[in-house]
Amino acid sequence: MAASIGERLRQLRSERGLTQEELARLASVSVDLVKKLEQGRRESARLTSLAALADSLDVPLSELTDKRPRLDGGGDRLVLGLRDALLTPDLLPGMDAEPDQDPTPAPRLRTMLSDGWRDYWSGRFVELARRTPGLVTEARQTQRAGMDGGDVVLSQAYQLSACLLVHLGRDDLALIGAERAVNAATAGVDELQWGAAHGTYSWVLMNQARNEDAERVAQRVAERIEPRMSTATPQQLTVWGGMVLWAMAAASAAGRADATNDYLALARAGAARMDSDRLDYALNFGPTQVAMQDTYAQVTMDRPDRALIASERVQYERLKPISYGRHLLDVAQAQAAMRSDADAVDTLVRAKTLAPVWFRHQVAARSLVAEVVERRTRLTGPMRDLVRSLDAH
Repeated sequence: MAASIGERLRQLRSERGLTQEELARLASVSVDLVKKLEQGRRESARLTSLAALADSLDVPLSELTDKRPRLDGGGDRLVLGLRDALLTPDLLPGMDAEPDQDPTPAPRLRTMLSDGWRDYWSGRFVELARRTPGLVTEARQTQRAGMDGGDVVLSQAYQLSACLLVHLGRDDLALIGAERAVNAATAGVDELQWGAAHGTYSWVLMNQARNEDAERVAQRVAERIEPRMSTATPQQLTVWGGMVLWAMAAASAAGRADATNDYLALARAGAARMDSDRLDYALNFGPTQVAMQDTYAQVTMDRPDRALIASERVQYERLKPISYGRHLLDVAQAQAAMRSDADAVDTLVRAKTLAPVWFRHQVAARSLVAEVVERRTRLTGPMRDLVRSLDAH
């Protein structure tokens, strides 16, 4: 049985020779929170509080939270397959293996990548985790053979691996995948793929609670690829706007309200030039994305009333399933912060229904359910179902 957050917290604090009071002061959280977590009187806490505790203990957030792979019929074995594809000895100088067949043409790989991203956005992680290692290997062979488009498909294959690994709780491997996505794109000529790969890199850094680094990466890349608005293509607007929103998300997670507002204003100006939301290079951007990220920012900065107002501008039909699910977690967090527990539970149930496998990998969902359950003297049927779904696998 996996250790609870409280048990992991107590062990890590003891190893570092910190008292509960010292840890609370370092993380800028209450001593009462540390005590309740370690005593098992609280099963979780706000994601921002957990990130602060992990940072103060000098460990990744995934080491403090329970981010075990929860894949039906695969689990750790599927994660190891992704690891082996990313860390193959074939990447060592002079160790590249001879392919046992001709390299796959880039157009064929692009079709396979499109299928993979479709599974990703729908939260179908099991089949995706089975297919992605082979996709990375084929893309590497195509790139090494010098085939047209090889750099782009290899970058996107690494990018897809990194995104999947974040959800499976392997932020360390995800960062390796994201870095390789950037390197592959740098060797190519597609500047938008180069920018999008940096977007994945920035997102992985955020999942490691490295918000300052994440903002710096996203901001610099957005400045480099910023198009002339009067002549910008939709794809240019999407990738540039997506990078602005990553910078905004990192700034809000760091509590930098002025910078957050500046990024939001910039993103709104770009989105105003678009007829609708787009998905290009695995980046989403448009009016609904801006409203969705505004909701996230307001929740992160503890402004739940403003978050719910921002959420009213989100056109749900324009979101992919796990994007919608992520937004619903933000809405549920705002509702819980305003003590609207029944509404929060209903919203969490909607998120779980959208993509059950994705849902049970979300630390934010686990924290929210624990928060609501702690306040209730009696659990409703939907609340019990939520608890069971998160404890499964």
